[in-house]
Amino acid sequence: MNRTALARALTRALTCSLSMSAVAGIAAAGVSTAASAAPLDTLIAAAKQEGQLTVIALPHDWCNYGQLVAGFQKKYGIKINELNPDAGSGDEVEAIKANKGNKGPQAPDVIDVGLSFGPTAKAQGLLQPYKVATWNSIPKDSKDADGYWYGDYYGVLSFEVNADMIDKAPADWSDLLKADYKNAVSLAGDPRSANQAIQAVYAAGLSQSKGDASKADQAGLKYFADLNKNGNFVPVIGKAASLAQGTTPIVVRWDYNALADRDTLKGNPKVQVVIPKTGVVAGVYVQAISAYAPHPNAAKLWMEYLYSDEGQIGWLTGYCHPMRYNELVAGKKVPQALLDKLPPPSSYKNVVFPTLQQQDAYKDTITKHWDEVVGANVK
Repeated sequence: MNRTALARALTRALTCSLSMSAVAGIAAAGVSTAASAAPLDTLIAAAKQEGQLTVIALPHDWCNYGQLVAGFQKKYGIKINELNPDAGSGDEVEAIKANKGNKGPQAPDVIDVGLSFGPTAKAQGLLQPYKVATWNSIPKDSKDADGYWYGDYYGVLSFEVNADMIDKAPADWSDLLKADYKNAVSLAGDPRSANQAIQAVYAAGLSQSKGDASKADQAGLKYFADLNKNGNFVPVIGKAASLAQGTTPIVVRWDYNALADRDTLKGNPKVQVVIPKTGVVAGVYVQAISAYAPHPNAAKLWMEYLYSDEGQIGWLTGYCHPMRYNELVAGKKVPQALLDKLPPPSSYKNVVFPTLQQQDAYKDTITKHWDEVVGANVK
């Protein structure tokens, strides 16, 4: 990737998108307050003056964030302070609330959360608007019209299987209920707060309800109650380490995490990634800047980096489908070798993208009733 050429292209795009009054305001205050993108040189200077960016809930093996963090720091010389990499979406929002008056290192500048958390955080006054230079490339249904939050990437729920321990990998959600998978199945988060786990409960329910979205939340809770009663559910947050150790030989998680683990573990153990036949649910994650960000310009520069060609391909390298994916493929900007490492399109033919309204409804049901219906304390 030619970073110098990318920077020049971004500068041209950014310069064209900003009004002269916004430029004057930034120059005078040294801080960008406009929702639209600032000229890159101006933004870089202001961000470097702030000298730091604080992120939260970005494990390095999630969507290639390790390389993205390193790339941003190298490119701009701005230190990234990383908070709680294992936090869930709910924890990220709570971190903004808890640090409203705090300009120290515990206050996150930016968040990366599940789609349903974006509008909620906006309604609570926790976010500030900003539209990146590539704003028009982000699908309309995956962003707030005023720029308070915007889709970054998506994946689908999959089964990550330790093939050295599991002789026959499950093909669908119903298989996980079988006696073959005693003490084997875990979630990659707490369904009372983590978006990934909430989506997994819904996906299981969608499969059990034969695609009836109106019944999927209740069906999902019953499914996990049965999984728990059968002795198949392990109430431990599944990770690559627990998969490799055999504590959680099957982890229900986003396909991009599972595929990244397959690479990282390098056959020890052998990892099989299964897209279920039914209940194939896609989850869109979104980026947003805290309304109380101690480093607002560094936050905006981070967004420009993530939504540039370099950042978008960086996410794809971590098996996350970036929101500008179709544009990048059409422009032949994605290396063929990278495309060849992704699952075949046929695996995703029945993928479902829940609406925000649906997500709000089932998120409320699942988080509030998990304890009473399932009774498993995931930690």
